Amino acid sequence: MRVERLSQDKIRIFLTFDDLHERGIEKEDIWRDIPKVHDLFNDMMEQAYHELGFEVMGPVAVEVFAMPAQGMVVIVTRGKSQPSGDDDGDYEDDIYEMEVTLEESEDVIYYFQDMEHLIEACHRVQLNLEDGGSIYLYNDKYYFLLDEVDMENQQLYNGIIAILSEYGVASTVTKYVLAEYGKLVIRDHAIQTICHHFK
Repeated sequence: MRVERLSQDKIRIFLTFDDLHERGIEKEDIWRDIPKVHDLFNDMMEQAYHELGFEVMGPVAVEVFAMPAQGMVVIVTRGKSQPSGDDDGDYEDDIYEMEVTLEESEDVIYYFQDMEHLIEACHRVQLNLEDGGSIYLYNDKYYFLLDEVDMENQQLYNGIIAILSEYGVASTVTKYVLAEYGKLVIRDHAIQTICHHFK
């Protein structure tokens, strides 16, 4: 489990499928109202508090992005009506009013802080997958979109995800956002094009 702050009232939590399996949670359980999921959320909030000083009481918006092979990204946003502290103090700290939304994507999208990391990743991926992918520039980051991976070959698929995770970060930005707001750098054959031009 990895936690990072996005703003004063928003954090992002990366959960691997190993994180879920350790707690006996299946991917499908994440949007069910069961004790194991509540315990997972409490663990996430505890880690966020210890690592980032991010404290949650009252209303929160929780967005869950499920991605194949990578795991899940959970965005937690604090509501504006946090308890002031001069209440009677009879509310329980571990009670949250949660509004949960879930999105699932079959696309593989990673972003890279600089072009060098993207180039290295493409050279490594090319050993497993000769061609494919698109590249966008969005919010000063390079986004690598791969939607042609052979889903049937799980070993190949997991290998590609492992390489991309080493150099980049799994993205919750969808291909539709990239198409609408990003700048298209390479439309098709991104792996081949990058490896050809950057030895």
